[in-house]
Amino acid sequence: MPPKKPMKRPSNVTSKKASIPPDPGSKRGVSNWKEAASWLRARGIEDIECITPDLAGVPRGKMMPSSKFTSNTSLALPSALYRHTISGEYPDETENFRYEPRDSDLKLVPDLSTLSVVPWETDPTAQVICDIVNVDGENVSYTPRNVLKNVLRLYEEKGWKPVVAPEIEFYLVAMNDDPDYPLHPPKGRSGRSIVGGQGYSIAGINEFDELIDDIYHFSEKQGLEIDTLIHEEGPAQLEINLRHGNPIELADQVFMFKRTIREAALKHGIYATFMAKPMQGQPGSAMHIHQSVVDIKTGKNVFSKPDGSASQEFFHFIGGMQKYVPSALAMLAPYVNSYRRLTPDMAAPVNNAWGYDNRTTAFRVPVSDAAARRVENRLPSSDANPYLALAASLACGYLGIIKEIEPTAAAEGSENEGSVDLPRGLLEAVSLMESEPDFLDVFGREFIGLYAGVKRGEFETFMQVISPWEREFLLLNV
Repeated sequence: MPPKKPMKRPSNVTSKKASIPPDPGSKRGVSNWKEAASWLRARGIEDIECITPDLAGVPRGKMMPSSKFTSNTSLALPSALYRHTISGEYPDETENFRYEPRDSDLKLVPDLSTLSVVPWETDPTAQVICDIVNVDGENVSYTPRNVLKNVLRLYEEKGWKPVVAPEIEFYLVAMNDDPDYPLHPPKGRSGRSIVGGQGYSIAGINEFDELIDDIYHFSEKQGLEIDTLIHEEGPAQLEINLRHGNPIELADQVFMFKRTIREAALKHGIYATFMAKPMQGQPGSAMHIHQSVVDIKTGKNVFSKPDGSASQEFFHFIGGMQKYVPSALAMLAPYVNSYRRLTPDMAAPVNNAWGYDNRTTAFRVPVSDAAARRVENRLPSSDANPYLALAASLACGYLGIIKEIEPTAAAEGSENEGSVDLPRGLLEAVSLMESEPDFLDVFGREFIGLYAGVKRGEFETFMQVISPWEREFLLLNV
């Protein structure tokens, strides 16, 4: 074991009111380690979870006593953590996918602005999201939070700041401990399983009143803000909309919301799943991303001219989305199951078209005033790592602005009735990502190599499983 070094204090934690002591009632975040100690002490926190997203967006990290957290403690994880598949396997090395020869330590650096309680724990527990640095204190570029930060840095160099608002869909399903059996909707308060066709139904939401109350309660305790909650088209399919804001903060919120919703569902004997397509014949679950860009100096929306009309940057952003998103789809639809959602006639776009208030297009421009002009990316699925999905979507728009890419004409009618303009499977999407030279500058060669290697490893694991379709139609017919 390497000798322990003092834990590096985060230099990136700032506060709008750094000179004012933290509000004792503050639910989320502090500015420095002194405030952190006071915050933990005021709540009687016994343990703290230091977590960070892996490539899949799964929380990884360490738990420790709060007294140890605020002392000179070194927190480390092995670098191999970012090289295994969702099933925990380690792919073979290739030219571009390599393991760190020593599997040396990566350091967790807590971002104290994310400090919050863990409301579902019985003992007083807190959590904090961590950035990843190497033993020399340098940011590890291929970790998801840093991938997004690198994209935001590109915008900042141009004097811009992206603003995003994610919408996350998910299903509630009855508990099922046998993966060979299909999933089914759970029973609501009526004692019956909810059926489809409940889009925007208040009665559909009321079926799970107590669970939803817990989601709101858990969220409030963590300082997470839900804008709206609706029932979607699928049976027991819900959607949470988040308020617009800073991409890192919103990615953090999606990261925490997924965990929160799963825990609230488990409390009621139900699973919450963010699989893109959990039930055959039902709509898939998306993570739509609303995006705009503001000028850092003026705070004005870059997508609008002073007279309120759309700017060239707005159209170039759309042009970049059209050109590059098909090659970035592996980051927006990261699993074999994701492509079951992206099929014709299933309420998900299968194109790279754009249009005004047109939900059949991949890139929809909602009705808004000039200050709120934005582009909604409707392609990402809810199984995506929120940091990587936001990084991919914003990077494509950025490249469009920088390279002044003109979009096609806005679609007038339905765009889901023609040919599919996107990769139809994971391997095709990964190959497109690797072959796009402009991605090397925005994501980095090391990330692309690692991500592609992990995704190919996941595909090979999937190919080892024989599906019911194969047994039904091939067993006695071929």
